[in-house]
Amino acid sequence: MSIMSSFTKKSAWSRKAEIGYHFLFWILLAYFTLLDFNGSNPFSFSIPRLDALTLFWTAVLVISFYFNYLLVLPWVFQQFNWKRVFIGLLVFYLFFVGIRYSFEEVLMPFFFGISNYFEGTPLFYYLSDNLYFFTFPLIPSTIFWLIVFSIRLLEKQAVLAEEKRSIEGKFLKSQLNPHFLFNSLNTLYAMVTINSDKALPAIETLSNMMKYTTYEAQKDYIKIQDEIDYFRSFIALEKLRQHDEVFIQLELKTEKEDQLIPPLILSPLVENALKHGRSDQNNPIKIKLNCQFDRLSFEVTNKVGEKRKDQQGGIGLENLEKRLEIYYPGNYSFDLERQPDYFKAKLDIRF
Repeated sequence: MSIMSSFTKKSAWSRKAEIGYHFLFWILLAYFTLLDFNGSNPFSFSIPRLDALTLFWTAVLVISFYFNYLLVLPWVFQQFNWKRVFIGLLVFYLFFVGIRYSFEEVLMPFFFGISNYFEGTPLFYYLSDNLYFFTFPLIPSTIFWLIVFSIRLLEKQAVLAEEKRSIEGKFLKSQLNPHFLFNSLNTLYAMVTINSDKALPAIETLSNMMKYTTYEAQKDYIKIQDEIDYFRSFIALEKLRQHDEVFIQLELKTEKEDQLIPPLILSPLVENALKHGRSDQNNPIKIKLNCQFDRLSFEVTNKVGEKRKDQQGGIGLENLEKRLEIYYPGNYSFDLERQPDYFKAKLDIRF
């Protein structure tokens, strides 16, 4: 389930509430504008006989209200700028004038023989006069829409925060999982037993990785160099742990080593390749990083063994894409290319 579908599912109740608020709004408007009150008692009133002009004006008001609410305002705020505001006002004004003229100067004379404006009213006067009347549906529909928009925006932020906590929690659990840790400790134990000179550096490497996942990975952003150091450590430890030799080809270019990125945004691609890929001297696992001031490109390519073809990718990469949507909505591309004999993951981020 995507973040937006999750948000839609969790906010379904607000649609019903919104409809209820619309009913309440029109009931209150009718209560204060259409009823004749007798004395000071708010419950003592009479219902006046509605004439044709009132009915047609009410129809114009309601139609214009929802034209602005359902069409104009969502378009204006889709990519808000003052040009869109001006175009939206102009379109709404022309719609209001057109619908009012159709109802009061065409339909009403046809059915009831009366009109709102005198016959022969100049066009300029009609247009200028409606500069005042078009605010009647414009102002309440805009205020109503902004209130609903604000409520939904706050709700969306709450859902995204909940999704972020959930995804981050699942993602962190996938790092240094017990199976990997158990095998690494067994490898270190064997090194210590035979007094290998690689034992102490390997223990330090594992310690640094655990420190990273425990402390650094809890932060929202870290330096890209810290992430690079982490997956370098992972590679080093994996080389010690694997029985077969692991061949890695690194090509790392960073114009700005203190560039901030979310933790564990690059290393899952490396871990995925090491876990599911195969490598040899002619087909190493290729890891390319190019971090510029305004863009980051990261690509990992690995050969796929016969027994691992169906395992490449999976939940870890799905969670990674969800995290990318949280941190870089609309500013990233994440492509997975699966071929019979190789797998490529490519990530591009615009800062």
